[in-house]
Amino acid sequence: MINQTNSVPDFLQTRRSVPYKTLTMPAPDADQLAPLLTAAARVPDHGKLEPWRFIILNNAALPRLAALANTRGMALGIEADKISKAATTFANAPLIVAVIATPKPSEKVPEVEQLYSAGAVCLSLLNIALATGWGANWLSGWPSHDRGFLTEGLNLAADESVAGFIHIGTAQTPPPERPRPNLPALTTWVTT
Repeated sequence: MINQTNSVPDFLQTRRSVPYKTLTMPAPDADQLAPLLTAAARVPDHGKLEPWRFIILNNAALPRLAALANTRGMALGIEADKISKAATTFANAPLIVAVIATPKPSEKVPEVEQLYSAGAVCLSLLNIALATGWGANWLSGWPSHDRGFLTEGLNLAADESVAGFIHIGTAQTPPPERPRPNLPALTTWVTT
């Protein structure tokens, strides 16, 4: 969490997602969620197209989506453990914000840039939730790519997709540290 003893750079250099399995209630209510969504929407958006939107999933929506994950997974022939994992991500979530990519026709802004903007919304929402003291995690999984799940479960249009399911709740334990990238191995300087 950002407070008087750590700065935004400190937060970003030490931020860790909270494992979704450890998130519990309470989750942000509508008044608490509004400033998080406002901050999340302040991302690069070439052409001011707003090629994304939010769907807030809580209460009865979560068990309904867990049941749909079971039904769709079986219909698709997905392995039982993968079905169970996907269903559990919905059934046990305190609150999920589905960030929906909604590309707009544009001669100036390619669709891929619009999808990047939706991804930026996911990261911004994740970071603002963590920075304000909530536990949060960005998930996707096979339901986010299954057109049947997206249509039946979220009523998405054919040109819409899930950029991410952002789980937000109360962290029960500090998030674990994990190995971080070897930046010199991933960095190339072009000087001429």
